[in-house]
Amino acid sequence: MTIVSIENLRAEATELTNGIAEGDPLDPLGAALVALAATASVTALDRAALATAIDRSFAAGASVAQVQEIMALVSALGVHTLMISATMVLDAARARGLVDATAPLDAEQQALWDRHVGNDPFWTGFSAELPGFLEAMLRLSPDIFTGFFEYCAIPWRSGTVRARIKELAALACDAAPSHRFRPGFRVHLKNAIALGIGRSAIMQALDIAAAAPEHRGTD
Repeated sequence: MTIVSIENLRAEATELTNGIAEGDPLDPLGAALVALAATASVTALDRAALATAIDRSFAAGASVAQVQEIMALVSALGVHTLMISATMVLDAARARGLVDATAPLDAEQQALWDRHVGNDPFWTGFSAELPGFLEAMLRLSPDIFTGFFEYCAIPWRSGTVRARIKELAALACDAAPSHRFRPGFRVHLKNAIALGIGRSAIMQALDIAAAAPEHRGTD
C-alpha cells in the first residue's frame, strides 16, 4: 500500500507545475479564503482556529456569501467516502450475487447519467483518477448518485468566489496533513493549472494546507 505523504504531494505538485509561469501570489482575500477552507475542513475542524479564520476572511474583505460558499465547498469533502467506497461495495455485492454489475443501465439510470455526467470534463478528469466510481455509485443507488451531484454543485452554482480560489481551496483541503486525498488533489491541481494559476499561488496553497490545524476533536 502506498503511503500518501505531504512530501509526496508537494513533489507531485512541483513536477506538474514545472515550466509554468510563477504568476502572482494569492491576494489577501484569496489567501484568507483558502486558509478558511483548510481550517473548516472536517479533517481539521477546530472551533478556535475556525473563529480566527472566519474573522480574518471578513477582515480581508470577504462577504457573508463568499464565506458560506467556502463552507459549502469544504463540507462536500464527505463525498470522498462515496468516491472511494462505490467500486468496493459494488465489487463485494457482485461477488455475492447481490448485484448484476454488467447489466446495461436502465432508462432512469441512463437519464441520470446523461444529466449529471455526460461529457463534463470535470467528471471525466475525476473518473480518470478513480475509474468506475460514478457508474458504481449510480448502480448502487440512483438517489445517492443524484444527491451527490446536487450537493457538490452548490458552491459552483452560487459563484461568489472565483473558480481559481475554489480550486486552490479544494486543493488545500485535499493536501492537508490530516486528509491527503491524492485523487482529488491531482484533479484540483490540474484544474488550477488549466485555469492559468501560476506556480507561486499553487505552492502558497500547499503551504496553507501544511499549516492547517491538527484535528484534536471538536467539543
